[in-house]
This record gives sequence, structure tokens and C-alpha cells, in this order.
Amino acid sequence: MKLPKKCQGGKIMDLFEELIAKVKTTSAKIVFPEGNDSRIVKAAVRLAQDGILQPVILGERSEIEKCAGQTLPAEIQTIDPAAYPVAAFDEMVAAFVARRKGKNTAEQARQLLRDVNYFGTMLVYLGKVDGLVSGAVHPTGDTVRPALQIIKTKPGISRTSGAFIMVRGQERYLFADCAINIDPDAQQLAEIAVESAKTARLFKIDPKIALLSFSTLGSAQSPVVDKVATAVKIAQQLAPAERIDGELQFDAAFVPNVAAKKAPNSKVAGQANVFVFPELQAGNIGYKIAQRMGGFTAIGPILQGLNQPVSDLSRGASEDDVYKVAVITAMQAINN
Repeated sequence: MKLPKKCQGGKIMDLFEELIAKVKTTSAKIVFPEGNDSRIVKAAVRLAQDGILQPVILGERSEIEKCAGQTLPAEIQTIDPAAYPVAAFDEMVAAFVARRKGKNTAEQARQLLRDVNYFGTMLVYLGKVDGLVSGAVHPTGDTVRPALQIIKTKPGISRTSGAFIMVRGQERYLFADCAINIDPDAQQLAEIAVESAKTARLFKIDPKIALLSFSTLGSAQSPVVDKVATAVKIAQQLAPAERIDGELQFDAAFVPNVAAKKAPNSKVAGQANVFVFPELQAGNIGYKIAQRMGGFTAIGPILQGLNQPVSDLSRGASEDDVYKVAVITAMQAINN
């Protein structure tokens, strides 16, 4: 029997082996603004030593080396924003003011760009690096705000959203939005669904998208159900080639015999692998139940809808989480 291309010695390569193999063929450069955190620095060292991508760490090199507990490999570039060359900083300030279109003065720009997240985001915007990974030290807003102000969302996308790749053995699913939008409206839910399909394909998930609710195809009536049903119609108009259905209860979306009873004519019910939650509370609770009780590894959040990739870590992230999110960010940059 001929083995699939993904097989090596009869064993299917796992998600990160696949991603790493692809990222290694490029020269992706990822910036890490939080050079004062040992998890960040040690993950960057591993990424460099494994030859996966080119890390750029913000901070003073000797201080970064203290966090690493070793001399940094030559492959790691460090940039100290406080000692950035004057001419290059002036260029960055001018580009920031132009991008903000009068919302910030040059003096305000100089102050903002001393913040490592703003500085790192400008490196992405100016094409000096391919993506950014932050959030181990800073709250989500400190990572997302510069991205929204500088990199901005893609045309037709009103909000960025946060997706998690859920992995258990060979199982892969995508959950969204679990990180950003507290109560998205129907239009925003539809956009999240369409962007989630694109993210899913990056990770070899052939998307079958379920917009979740406590109702299945009109089994209950409520304004919150109506919102999801409307979002489904909008998403189907935005991306008519995608398999998108709802509103669906989780069991109808996931369990074939339940789907056969509750949604027998659906092309998604019973086989969904991309799950769009109706609001942030449900999404956050859902992915953490799958992670803590279901034994899934939750990778993310992966920010969707931006013109260039920025990833926001959990402040509870481990060194291994940083390593994996950096690989995903590089993958996004390759496919951007």
C-alpha cells in the first residue's frame, strides 16, 4: 500500500512537524518585543538553534542573555529601541504619523514608539520583519491595539478575531472567536466564520463551519438565536463556496447520529471541524473545557483578519507555547 505524502515510516506527521517543515524552507523573521521574559528568550533560542526561523528580540542584548542564561546564538538579532539609530527612528516616526493620518503628532509618535509593542509592530509594517509574537508579559490590549492602529484589518473585515487550533493526536479543529470580541453582531460573526475558513486551511483542515447556538435550525426562538441565523446567511453570501451552516447546537454540529435527527439536510452538521461561537464567554469557556477536560492542546490565540500577522500569547503561556505560536505566525506570514 502506498503511504500518504504526510507519512514517514507509516506514521502521519503531526501538525507541528508539518508546519516546521514548511517554515524551514523560508527565511521568515519574527520579532519578539518581550526580551525581558525568559520564556520568550528561551523559545527564540530554540527556534534559532533548530533552524526554523530568524528571531528578532527587542531589548539590550546583555539583559536578554541574562534571561536566556547563556550567550545568544549569532542567528538571533537583537534591537534595543532606546538605542535605535536616530535616522532610522525618525523614519519610523514619519511612517507612523502618515499611517495614523493625523490622529497622532510626531511628538506623540515618538513617545508611543518607545513602547516595545508599538516599536515591534512598526517593524512588521515597514517590512523589516514578517510577524510579531507578544503577550507573555503584556495584556491582550497592549498587543492588539498597535496592530489595529498600524497594520489594520484586511479590506472587508471590520474586526480582528482570535482563533485556537485544537489538537489531540491526529484530531484538529478550529475554535473562534475565543479571545477578542465580547459580543460580535451578525456581520462580525459572519466575517469571523469566513476568516476562520482561511485559517483552517493553513493547518490542513478542510473547513466545515458551524455557527453555534443553543438552538438548531430554529428549534428555539430568541434574539441571540436570530443573530446567529442572520450571521449564517451573511457568511454564505460572503463566501458562497464555503460549507457554512447554523445555527447549530454543538452536538448537532459534531455528532453524526444527532445531526441525522436534528439537521438531516445539512452539509455541515455531524462533521463540523470549525466552530464559531456566538460570543466571547461561550468561546472562552468552550476552548478551555476542551483543553482541560478533553485533553486537547489549544494553540493560539491566532489573530485573524489583519493585513500582516501578529500573535497574542496568554500571559500563562509556557516556553513551548511561545515556540509553537511563533511557528504559526511564520506560517501565516508565508501565506499572507
